[in-house]
Amino acid sequence: MTELPLALIIEDNPAQSEIFTKAVQMAGFEVEAILDGQVALERLAVTIPQIVVLDLHLPHVSGDKILAQIQRDKRLSKTRIILATADPRMADPLREYSDLVLIKPVSFGQLKSLAERLHPTTDGT
Repeated sequence: MTELPLALIIEDNPAQSEIFTKAVQMAGFEVEAILDGQVALERLAVTIPQIVVLDLHLPHVSGDKILAQIQRDKRLSKTRIILATADPRMADPLREYSDLVLIKPVSFGQLKSLAERLHPTTDGT
């Protein structure tokens, strides 16, 4: 049995997290949903996801701090980052540190299509 690549959904809105989770699962990933920034940092310290869908406004540790930690961690150098936020002003300075920036609302189909493009079997990695 082939192991699926891992995706972390780091989103504190449970309904949005569920939509993101289902879309990324349908794109061929094993998905872990995380609702809290501190929990996300703890998980990132012990795993190497293929992609991270990251909200910027999170409890305990903000998404920009999580993004900075991902950038500093050499183990995560190939992790693809999708920022998903309703705050374009906060996202603009972070564009160069992520692979994609999505301004909410993000549709199920849009995220599924983007995740499929980042899947290791389709992007050549």
